[in-house]
Amino acid sequence: MIKINLIPYHEKEKKENLARQIVIMAGTFLLFIICLVGVYAYTAFQADCLETKLTTSRETLKALEARVGDLEQYKKQIAELELKLAVIGTLEENRAYPVKMFDDLAMQVPQKSVWLTKIGQSNDGMTLEGIGRDSIAVANYMKTIENFSAIQSVDLVTSKKVEIADATLQQFIFSCKLKKGF
Repeated sequence: MIKINLIPYHEKEKKENLARQIVIMAGTFLLFIICLVGVYAYTAFQADCLETKLTTSRETLKALEARVGDLEQYKKQIAELELKLAVIGTLEENRAYPVKMFDDLAMQVPQKSVWLTKIGQSNDGMTLEGIGRDSIAVANYMKTIENFSAIQSVDLVTSKKVEIADATLQQFIFSCKLKKGF
């Protein structure tokens, strides 16, 4: 005799298989959602950390910019002070120069033959007025001061004879051009 099983066992397996598949799908979906939530929480935490770092960095930058501004101001003040000190140093170096130059010029005057009566100085020139024993003494004095280190050139402006205390003397005016840097 032939036995026929009328119970649908395939359907029962299909239902069980379908239930297993639904549980696996739901579990996989739930695991995917949990992973998404974890990734979102991690990126949110990282974004918060980065925002706090950015805030602290901005505050540090502001503090450093204030210090740099102060530093630039100090550098300007130092540069101004160095400039002032350089000017003071130059003035101090050149303070005694005119006295030394006039002293050296006075040493160039020959005794008993030439007498200076007036010395005038302008920007780059000097005027010498005086009296000489004769025109030869005046000419010799002119050659002597042409060789003076501070004078570039000497020009005779006037020369004339004058009577002083019953003596005939030669009155002169020289125009001298000073060298640059003196």
